[in-house]
Amino acid sequence: MGSNVIKLFVLMAALTALFVLIGNAIGGTAGLIIAVVLAVVMNVGAYWFSDSIVLRMSGAREASREEVPWFYRTVEEQVARAKMPMPRLYIIESDMPNAFATGRSPQRGVVAVTTGISRMLTKDELAGVIAHELAHIKNRDTLISAVTATIAGAISGIADMWMWSQLFSMFGGGDDEEGGNPASELLLVILAPIAATLIQLGISRQREFGADALGARILGDPLPLASALEKIEWAAQHGTMPLNPATSSLYIVNPLSGAGGVMKLFSTHPPTAERIARLRAMAREGAVQLPA
Repeated sequence: MGSNVIKLFVLMAALTALFVLIGNAIGGTAGLIIAVVLAVVMNVGAYWFSDSIVLRMSGAREASREEVPWFYRTVEEQVARAKMPMPRLYIIESDMPNAFATGRSPQRGVVAVTTGISRMLTKDELAGVIAHELAHIKNRDTLISAVTATIAGAISGIADMWMWSQLFSMFGGGDDEEGGNPASELLLVILAPIAATLIQLGISRQREFGADALGARILGDPLPLASALEKIEWAAQHGTMPLNPATSSLYIVNPLSGAGGVMKLFSTHPPTAERIARLRAMAREGAVQLPA
């Protein structure tokens, strides 16, 4: 847990610095002050309210044991193996099989699955997916992803606002006498969102590998998770009912992975084939002992 806490603070510092830098470039001292205030508000908001925001954006609703007994049974089995608190369970009405976890700590963990996941996966494959999501909660990846997504999104938003303000000025809507160097502002506004995205992608991809490995150890067998990833990836490639794009980075397989071309370069997940290969290698090597 210690390394993830350090990682979180490093990420928050890097992304907040980018946000403040772009605020200063666009609005000078006043822009810097506003950016600092907004960054503090966003970080606090992401820490305390990220789970409820994500669940609302994904259209998830809390599920009762009577409605989805299979979901409760599977999670309870894996929670016992992982020696962690029982998370709250949510359902998303979608035929596309997928799942994600959220919550700022293991004590406030949430696991959400789509209604389609139980129709496509076997019992063991579903257990592998749940173990993967519990690994995210145990590693506190859910907090890291929420904070980075919040600040990275804000950086992109402020860049868009600057572009619109420049267009407004060009067509006679404002006075630009007090502005800075337009060329340097433009360069920063273009590069800052790219830098924020690259930071977010690097962390997202590494946390998926980590959750795959720990999830396989929680389950005691990497192969059901590998098989589940194969099926969910196939559904993402061929599905016609994509989930909310704003929350796509949270899912076990990016539901937008069917998009080709340049979009693959900015995928929040590592290639599913590589994840499957690593899990199968774990099975061959017998590396499934759960850390103390």
